[in-house]
Amino acid sequence: MNKPNALQRLIHRIVMWKPVTAFFATRLHRIDKFILKLSGNRFTVSQLAGWTIIQLTTIGAKSKLPRTLPLIGVLDGGKIALIASSFGREHNPGWYYNLKAHPECEILLKGRSGKYIARETDGEERERLWRMAVSYYAGYEKYKQRAAPRRIPVMLLEPKK
Repeated sequence: MNKPNALQRLIHRIVMWKPVTAFFATRLHRIDKFILKLSGNRFTVSQLAGWTIIQLTTIGAKSKLPRTLPLIGVLDGGKIALIASSFGREHNPGWYYNLKAHPECEILLKGRSGKYIARETDGEERERLWRMAVSYYAGYEKYKQRAAPRRIPVMLLEPKK
């Protein structure tokens, strides 16, 4: 993931506005899923902002059914960090609970799929990944303020051996 360029920083600033965030919070994953389907899993709207988009497949915590959705992935070597910001809303996103209940998941990234094991980070590891994520998208800090007192979880996906 590269640092955002000027156009991407402008997109980030627009996406951080509370009314824009409120609009996209319940729609962006549906829009990205639709564009992914049309493009043969090659493109999402979110990529215009310079974000690395992964497709995460989890098992539903309650339904026990497979659930797939596009998310921003923060690449850390062969590992992937996911920020459970839910756009700064009051509750953690559903995929967070799915990973907590069923840590084994599948990731599709740039046409390649792989099995991963998820775990929640804490301490210095969490802070390091949080800083890395904020360096790519400063909006996470806004979401942190909006979500308070909820602490935004940072999940780390490690390749399954």
